[in-house]
Amino acid sequence: MSYDLCLVKQAEKPYFIENIRTGICSLEELCFYLYNNICLIDESILNEALCDWIRDELGLTRLYRQLYEQLEKQSGAAFFVLPIFREAGYLSHAQMRDFQEKLAKLEVQSDDMKQKLRGDYLFREKMYARAIGEYREIMRRRNPGKLGTQFYAAVLNNLGAAYAGLFQFEAAAECFLESYELMKTKETLRKYISALPLFLDEKECRKRIEKLKADPVLVKSIQEYSAKLCAKPEFTGRLERVRGLELDAVLDELKEQYCRSTKI
Repeated sequence: MSYDLCLVKQAEKPYFIENIRTGICSLEELCFYLYNNICLIDESILNEALCDWIRDELGLTRLYRQLYEQLEKQSGAAFFVLPIFREAGYLSHAQMRDFQEKLAKLEVQSDDMKQKLRGDYLFREKMYARAIGEYREIMRRRNPGKLGTQFYAAVLNNLGAAYAGLFQFEAAAECFLESYELMKTKETLRKYISALPLFLDEKECRKRIEKLKADPVLVKSIQEYSAKLCAKPEFTGRLERVRGLELDAVLDELKEQYCRSTKI
């Protein structure tokens, strides 16, 4: 990035970015969001409301006219975003070229693929509830002949992981199972088997696993692998750290994580 200082006036009224539930107060903050969240560049940010905010709050009338013209032409995201970077002088020539190439590759993707990329980004940022919304929308309009079984199996796998992030282990297991039934990968089977003890007793776990009719040797190896993961220093170390905290401190930490992940 060229610089981090704000050279354009700050807005008195922030512009609220729905995707990340956050307000921004300067053109540089807008550039930072666009540059670091390329998967989230869609109609929620490329709209008349942003144009009006740039004119009314930042006083950038010329940029407002440029952006509004691009909206009317429906020229695409790149033609809307790049003038913002140029106005702020936010990127070097090399960064601008690299960003433009990434955006061009993204724009030719199907709507489902774009939505999956948004969901994956939100999942990585631990905004699990918003990621779930993206994945569920893909599955709602599912068209197996369009992107293929592997794509939807991956969506279901990620949906299960997002549910697990919210401690909704039964819903997570259902997604892992549905993904496994589509592709039957060892990794998805591992996730499904690992999720079962988190909401079922031992007897019910055995029944669910037997119903799969999976290779017993494979099932045993998965269970042994899960046990090894739980014995790793990073897991046991975190457990010991939590045990060393007061109950209120543990609850505060969990509440903070949960509130962030459930922002919608």
